[in-house]
Amino acid sequence: MPAPLQALQTNIVTLKVDAIVNAANTSLLGGGGVDGAIHRAAGPELLAECRALNGCKTGQAKITRGYKLPARHVIHTPGPVWHGGHAGEAELLASCYRTTLALAKENSIKTIAYPAISCGVYGYPLEQAVAIAVRECRAAAQSEDFEKIIFACFDANMLALYQAALAKPNH
Repeated sequence: MPAPLQALQTNIVTLKVDAIVNAANTSLLGGGGVDGAIHRAAGPELLAECRALNGCKTGQAKITRGYKLPARHVIHTPGPVWHGGHAGEAELLASCYRTTLALAKENSIKTIAYPAISCGVYGYPLEQAVAIAVRECRAAAQSEDFEKIIFACFDANMLALYQAALAKPNH
């Protein structure tokens, strides 16, 4: 049976799931937006573990413990910066979802929550990013590997975009 995909308007750092995904930068050393919020909520141990990971390439992923978060793990993935859509951004963003889902599967993670990767300061067009997120997660949800995949939406606008995308068959 496919894992349910759901969109919630919530703060991702409050979710009690096996893993939350961090829309990280390539240094993995924290930053603004969701990245900074996750680092602040997890505590200084997360930064210490991330320092030992020696960064992460855009579109790839690395996993850490969740420390003070309700989530047991954080999967960090640097999304692409939007440069107009002709610099491989769509493939890199899709890779963020594929690599985080593969890492989750390898670590027996059954419940996972995603922020809107690359939709903040990285400037990815929201509707295009949501379409990629839903497409990639819907494909993974067909397996028995996941019990729940959540899209944690920062505001009502993002929630509406995810709900619309989830309502479309085979998006």
